[in-house]
Amino acid sequence: MFENMEKKQQRMERTLLVGAISFGAIVVLVLMVMFGWPMYRVWQQNKEGEAELARAEQNRQIAIQEARAKRESAKELAEAEVIRAEGIAKANEIIGNSLTNNEAYIHYLWIEALRESKSDVIYIPTEAGIPITESQRFHRIDQKKQ
Repeated sequence: MFENMEKKQQRMERTLLVGAISFGAIVVLVLMVMFGWPMYRVWQQNKEGEAELARAEQNRQIAIQEARAKRESAKELAEAEVIRAEGIAKANEIIGNSLTNNEAYIHYLWIEALRESKSDVIYIPTEAGIPITESQRFHRIDQKKQ
């Protein structure tokens, strides 16, 4: 009987010990959550801040590189425009020199322009530089309409 009681007592002691250990583990777990959770949140926010800072730095570097590319592009475009303007100036000089004191060529160009013209009315300048008008033709057209 004492043995049975001893065994019961040992079982009870073990149960109490397991219960105490379980209670202690729960208390430790609750304390860890109570104190650990805020610390974890602070650590997490710190890491989020570092990630955001890295993202901002990377975006800044991208913006700088894009600005440099635009600047280089603008320089190249300006240089191309200068080269183009120099070519136009040289062509204008050549054309101007070829037209100077070259009345026959100017008349030839004028006649060619008249030939390609689609207009019905052509005004021919007189020696005084005043074009011959067609006022009589328009007057005749008005009379026919009446």
